[in-house]
Amino acid sequence: MEVKPSAIEGRGLFTKVALRPRQKIGEYEGERITQREGRMRAKIQKWIAIVEVNNGKSIDGAKETTGFRFINHSCTPNTFMRIIGERAEFYTLHPIKAGTELTLDYGDSHHNGKLPCTCGSRKCRRFL
Repeated sequence: MEVKPSAIEGRGLFTKVALRPRQKIGEYEGERITQREGRMRAKIQKWIAIVEVNNGKSIDGAKETTGFRFINHSCTPNTFMRIIGERAEFYTLHPIKAGTELTLDYGDSHHNGKLPCTCGSRKCRRFL
């Protein structure tokens, strides 16, 4: 995988190889913090890379090195995230060709439907 400029937003995560459907592609990494701390950080940070997991915990991926913090939102994503305990894993939804940007539907977020979506999908919901 590689991080490079994205047509969706800033930088994105792209696959260098073709991926199979339902294939695990990696795990979100970062600082383990409480959900309370994560929500406080989300209010003051310009760029947010916080994933809430189970047991009142969150992962702040602001400094993670695997590149998963660069997966941009899409209303028609090609990956999904599975929360397993205090971990967040990424899987493909369908076959993905080499060179494709990996995307994820962020679902409910701290943006509360106020951040304009830039995914460009025909099924775009317009806001996150």
